[in-house]
Formats: sequence, structure tokens, C-alpha cells
Amino acid sequence: MAKILCALPRRDFDPTETGVPWLVLTQAKHQIVFATPNGKTGEADPIMVTGQGLGLFKSFMMADSTGLSAYNEMLKSDAFQNPIKYSDIKAEEYDAIILPGGHAKGMREYLESNEIKRAIVFFFENNKPVGAICHGTLVVARSISTRTGKSVLYEKNSTGLTFVQEMIAWNLTRLWMGDYYRTYPVPMETELRSFLKLKSQFIRGPMPIFRDNPENLKHGYTVLDGNYLSARWPGDAHKFSQDFSTLISRYWKIANA
Repeated sequence: MAKILCALPRRDFDPTETGVPWLVLTQAKHQIVFATPNGKTGEADPIMVTGQGLGLFKSFMMADSTGLSAYNEMLKSDAFQNPIKYSDIKAEEYDAIILPGGHAKGMREYLESNEIKRAIVFFFENNKPVGAICHGTLVVARSISTRTGKSVLYEKNSTGLTFVQEMIAWNLTRLWMGDYYRTYPVPMETELRSFLKLKSQFIRGPMPIFRDNPENLKHGYTVLDGNYLSARWPGDAHKFSQDFSTLISRYWKIANA
């Protein structure tokens, strides 16, 4: 079926936001190709995998059992163990791109990569599916169209990690974890909104309290605008993955009609 590029940093990506889409899309018989800055196997944020340091908040802030199960399956795959380098990405070879999130500082090289941003622009300008969750939406917003000189999201609706989510996680843990939950001094939602034509194009959705799961997607939330699908946090990962699989199938049928 489709050949999908999944971009990751060397470390600190979210295990759920990577593992669940990988599992859902490979079960749908799509091919995933991972890309990291140096072409070496990436490492997820260890705090999200183990919960170490989260104290009393461990049970609801780290990856849950379904996220960890998907992540552990992904770790054993040949695709994950053998990524390509960012510099070897040829966007025209892929049918879609997926951009997971994460909040620890190791995410910055991915969020700031010109190679990833150029690939994202290609997918938008060729109307191919783009899926982004959490901080993955930020690297999309930072991708500037060669046609318009503006963000590829300038006229798009998007969700992403909300200001409230980021501030709650930071305030709950900052006494002993410092700025672990602050990827940048400027909150993610604030920066993403700055790239949009209208601030109202950023859609927070219902308050994210509970996580979705494979059997119950009702707690998940996504925003679809044309070829672009966005979600907010690991609690949206299952709905995001199912919706992105549907979007890819729709694109695949049209492209091969």
C-alpha cells in the first residue's frame, strides 16, 4: 500500500505518539520508513517509558499500557532499527508523512530541522497526507511554503499541544523537574498560533482528561483540514492513527484511480 515517512529526533520522542501510529499503519499493510538526523536508531523519552521522576503523577503522565505495548513492538521492527538519515530523505518517494511529538529537549533538533521542514513543504504543495501530533504540529507550522512565503498552515485549521496542557504538566512537576515539560520558553500553542492567518484556526477541542484506546476512540480528538490531520497528545493517539489510516487510504485510491 502506501509508503510513509516518519521523522524522529535522535532522542526524546514520545513512545505512544510513535508506536501507536506505527502499529495501526503497519497492520493496515502500509510501509513505514523512519528517519533520524544521523541514520541511527532513535530513543524515546525514557521518562515517558518508565515514569521515573514523575512521582505521584507517574500513572497518568507516562505512557499507558497500550502505548508501551505498541512502542515495544515497534522497537523490534526492522524499519525502526534501520532508519535513514534526514539528509537522505527524498520526499517524492513517499505517499505520506507522519510527525510524532515529544516535549523533552532532545526534540529540538527535529523541530528545527530544515531538512524535515523542506520535506513537509513538499507534501503540502503536492497535496499528500500529513499527520502531526503534539509537538509534531509545531515543525509543520514552522515549514514555510516556497509558493507563498508563509507557513504551510497559514490558512489551515490545526490542533496541537494546548497551552493549558503544557502549563498543567509544567506546574505539577517544576519543583523537582524544572523545565522538563517546557520544550521552549514560549508555549507551543502560542508559537503555532503566530503562524496562522487567524488565531481561531487553532482548535483546542474538549478538555483532554482521559486517553483513548484501541477499543474506545471517543476520548481521542483530531482536526482534519484537507490533506492535514492533527492531534494534541498521547491520549489522542489511537483516534489519530485510525483517522490518518483512513486519510491515506482515501489519498491512495485517488492517486491510483
